Amino acid sequence: MLTIIFSMLVFALVGAISPGPVNIVATGAGANYGFRGALPHVMGATLSYTLIVFLVGIGLNQLLAQVPEFASILQYLGSAFLLWMAWKIATAKPESLQGETPSLPPKMLEGALCQGLNPKAWLVSMSGVSLFVSTQQPAALFLMIFCAVSFAMCFIGVGSWALLGQVISRYLSNPTRQVMFNRIMAALLATSILTIINV
Repeated sequence: MLTIIFSMLVFALVGAISPGPVNIVATGAGANYGFRGALPHVMGATLSYTLIVFLVGIGLNQLLAQVPEFASILQYLGSAFLLWMAWKIATAKPESLQGETPSLPPKMLEGALCQGLNPKAWLVSMSGVSLFVSTQQPAALFLMIFCAVSFAMCFIGVGSWALLGQVISRYLSNPTRQVMFNRIMAALLATSILTIINV
């Protein structure tokens, strides 16, 4: 069992820490609002991913196989939401220019939606469930273990990107650099979405 749990840890960490829309938003949030400000996004994304793993584990995987149109709908809804997030990042005003009405960091709900509508999250969770849950007995126990591992590794993975954003924030004290950084992050987010939907 320890071998399987170790494999789960490696798989979940690699899936969570690899570049993708949720991590790009986390980096931007960390750079603009610090790790604390990015924490609601990180927690929302983590809780959402854990729920995705659980749902896939209890049978959504079979539903997606039987009704492939549902996967397409999810893909396009997710892409639209993530493009909206890219626009929000690209048009964010630098902190020093915001005056009395500073913009707000991403909320927990936005982090949850960002992850829940992220096709990468669904694909990684389906792969993980088929590798570590479907082939084991009792499957319910291994699903719970995989959910716990996924929660921890997702928090570490997305949190690392938010922390990276905070680390580079000192180089973004100049408003011009901050605007450029936000636009680069928005472009990366939009590009990652286009590669997911194969446009």
